[in-house]
Amino acid sequence: MTRSVNRTGSTKERILGAAETLFAQRGFDGASLRQLTSAAGVNLAAVNYHFGSKEKLVEQVFRRRLDALNAHRLAALDRIADQPDTRLEDVLDAFIRPALELSHEGGGSLFMRVLARAFAEHDDGLRKFLSENYGHVMRQFTAEFARLLPRLSKEELYWRVDLMTGALTHAMSGIGMIQRKSDVSERAHREQTVQHLIRFAAAGLNAT
Repeated sequence: MTRSVNRTGSTKERILGAAETLFAQRGFDGASLRQLTSAAGVNLAAVNYHFGSKEKLVEQVFRRRLDALNAHRLAALDRIADQPDTRLEDVLDAFIRPALELSHEGGGSLFMRVLARAFAEHDDGLRKFLSENYGHVMRQFTAEFARLLPRLSKEELYWRVDLMTGALTHAMSGIGMIQRKSDVSERAHREQTVQHLIRFAAAGLNAT
């Protein structure tokens, strides 16, 4: 029984990994199920068994990364929200650090390209899925930003949060000009990125 469960889990992970790679390279419409099954070394029946449809497979690619990411974000936010000594930088750290930790894990930067495609390709169904399942996370962070920046109108705050999120997505993708130097460890480079992005985002959110 145990051997069967492990084999099933491995098959599902292979499919998800292959799908993530193909979606990053070719987009959601450009990656066919035939290409996916070939890359994962499975047949179409295995994809249907584990996911039921390509749409559900796409959703599971996102859930595999975003469920854990946003759980970490909300746990960090819960420790500091509504506290009198909470700083803007503290809230930004709770939002930024878990995301950059994900992007430096295996496949994390690849997933960022998948996430970027979700918005670039204007897939209304996928956008709805992301909004319904993860929109509450952004709303909770934005509420805390609003508490700390009461002078900003709702519209102005949303503009700034949207631009800050774009900067984070860019940093997570690993395609920017700033690359890790050979004499700098992965951990040190990630911390540098976190601190630079927190300062940059705090300045943008708090600008007069």
